[in-house]
Amino acid sequence: MATTPDAPPPVGASPSRPSSLEDRGFLGHPKGLAWMFQVELWERFSYYGMKAILLYFIVDTIANGGMGISESTGEAIVATYGAAVYLLAIPGGIAADRLLGAWRSTLYGGIIIMLGHICLATPTHATAWVGICLVAFGTGFIKPNLSTMVGELYDKDDPRRDAGFQIFYMSINIGAFFSPLLVGVIQARWGYHAGFSVAAFGMGLAIIAFLIGRPALHGVGSQVPNPLTGKDGARLGLGALAVVVLSAALYLLFVWMEKGAVTSAIVDVVATLSIIAAVGYFATMFRSPKVSDAERTHLLAYLPLWVGGALFFMIFEQASVKMATFAKGHTQLDVGSFHINPAWYQSINPFVIVLLAPVIGWFFTRRAGRFPQTPAKFALAVTGIGLSAILVGWGFATWPGGTALAPFWFLALAFALQTVAELFLSPVGLSATTMLAPRAFASQAMALWLLTSAVGQGVAALLIKAMAGLSNSVFYYTLGGMTLVTALVLWFLVPWTQRKMQDIEDMRRQASDDARARRASRAATARH
Repeated sequence: MATTPDAPPPVGASPSRPSSLEDRGFLGHPKGLAWMFQVELWERFSYYGMKAILLYFIVDTIANGGMGISESTGEAIVATYGAAVYLLAIPGGIAADRLLGAWRSTLYGGIIIMLGHICLATPTHATAWVGICLVAFGTGFIKPNLSTMVGELYDKDDPRRDAGFQIFYMSINIGAFFSPLLVGVIQARWGYHAGFSVAAFGMGLAIIAFLIGRPALHGVGSQVPNPLTGKDGARLGLGALAVVVLSAALYLLFVWMEKGAVTSAIVDVVATLSIIAAVGYFATMFRSPKVSDAERTHLLAYLPLWVGGALFFMIFEQASVKMATFAKGHTQLDVGSFHINPAWYQSINPFVIVLLAPVIGWFFTRRAGRFPQTPAKFALAVTGIGLSAILVGWGFATWPGGTALAPFWFLALAFALQTVAELFLSPVGLSATTMLAPRAFASQAMALWLLTSAVGQGVAALLIKAMAGLSNSVFYYTLGGMTLVTALVLWFLVPWTQRKMQDIEDMRRQASDDARARRASRAATARH
């Protein structure tokens, strides 16, 4: 909700906490970041461990413990599942902003995720589908809210914000690095359901860390930023009913259009709802009386960044879909006497991020408010991911499988190139969202950022379905072409976008200069 100097604090607001600039308890950052680091590490361990083997589980034969679904259908299912995970960030954001606060929403989401992984570990197809749904729903309650709490650890003028998100982002990738390695080994030896049980264990550790670390947050996430008042509850209930009715109507429409193909209809529904949700969020924020004129200007700057993010994730999230297919069916997995588990390729991206995130985080802090500023970082990232798609498309065309297999390092190179692009977009996007979002829509704005992944993966699922009869190289060339055209538009819009958010960049540059001056002063004092 919009606030003024004389406005009362939101319901459930925590007592005032010390300035974040005075809190350097974890690697020079607020102490609460240490606990957010651990929570996200184990939550992402569980998520990426499950996702590393999900496609293989769906398309493998029933005799091998899989579900026996065709490759193209399995790819569309995994992409749609990924879209649904991020689409469900909407109720997670609403619950945090209007009902529960970010802390309780995250706790409840974690419990639901753990139950979902337990269902996946149960060796029946029915419980597997239930588990997939529970993990998607629970993740929606965690994704927008953990990031929001990390942003709230920092004052608006704290120049460490971007670097803090880089550290937080590194925690994601530490968990994501180890989980495919461990889950891949356990799945190969004891089967898919044993692999899913490791994910359940990781989520349990995340819940424990979240509970233990609450005092270090100094009340961050405890308040309800925009609590329900008056008839808001009834309106929210009617809105939820309308979403259910719309979803059912879309499902029936698409079942008819797809001539009874249920899986195809579900793909269509999730993609359509993702796009409708994104458009609806932007329209609501622009029209809300709780949003100031300055905040609307920031939203205008955010719009092209959001579109670029959606195109970025359309390609990037193919890591566990088309690139997983390339790993298993188009790559030479035997290097001498050593056999590479195809799930292990999912660990390359987080490994590179762990190596590069501190360096790039330091660079972003030093260059705060200067080139490359936020719009240029987005344009660079979208350009990079588009070029990587062209590379992978060439790989599919050159090594079609069978006896024509790519050397083991080719896919690793493609993952590494995408990772460099990711470091210029994902943590920057999280930080930009917390800076540009209207106060009254804090957690919901983070859900809007996560919808970039929902829309991107939803569109990718539609393209997988539509291009099922074409080669994987054509698929990647199509995505690469779309993204490179978008990158050109983003470069053209950089000056305009920069003007719309100039006050934010000026504040960050000034804070960075002040921090640099304080460091120089301390160093001079120490020398004397």
